[in-house]
Amino acid sequence: QVQLVESGGGLVQAGGSLRLSCAASGTFFGLNTMGWYRQAPGKQRELVAAITRGGSANYVDSVKGRFTISRDAGKNTVYLQMTSLKPDDTAIYYCFGDSYNAIRYWGQGTQVTVSS
Repeated sequence: QVQLVESGGGLVQAGGSLRLSCAASGTFFGLNTMGWYRQAPGKQRELVAAITRGGSANYVDSVKGRFTISRDAGKNTVYLQMTSLKPDDTAIYYCFGDSYNAIRYWGQGTQVTVSS
């Protein structure tokens, strides 16, 4: 079983920055793709950014140039550096990790609130 534990959410003013972290633990043989989804009130969950074990990353258009995803592959930890935050970025952010046998694991979510 794999557990994903997130940290780093909080309240920040527009234009500010936050860094989210997600660490995987448990008995597993490593995770392939890891990343972040977010869900704002009344909206569907959307993929924010993802990164493969090899370091290939992709982003939703609305965060390109502002967010950077990275990972420490040896420790199965993924980070999301968020800059120039906007009120529209307010959401619960969920970390995910995909095992090599196509099982997706989820973190519990961390709240990010951006005030105007």
